[in-house]
Amino acid sequence: MTSQSASTKSAAAKLFDIRLLIGALFVLYGLMLGIAGFFTSDKARAKAAGININLWLGIGMLVLGALFLLWWKVRPLKVEPDDADDADDARPSEG
Repeated sequence: MTSQSASTKSAAAKLFDIRLLIGALFVLYGLMLGIAGFFTSDKARAKAAGININLWLGIGMLVLGALFLLWWKVRPLKVEPDDADDADDARPSEG
């Protein structure tokens, strides 16, 4: 395996890190709920015992999404080179 293909494999692994996907979705949905919380009617607030549930859950989702994104940024994935692939590449082809 060449160093270029190893770095491409590593870049692909970082691109599809599940923490990035989860964090981005929580931030997106948190923004949507937070914005909806500013337009909540008094009737809807009365149903929720006077609590603006959209606003509070939106803030909570934003915080959780930010934590996931921070975790993704601080502890990136490290892909270890596979020795078995190197051994297969060193062997002459049969046939």
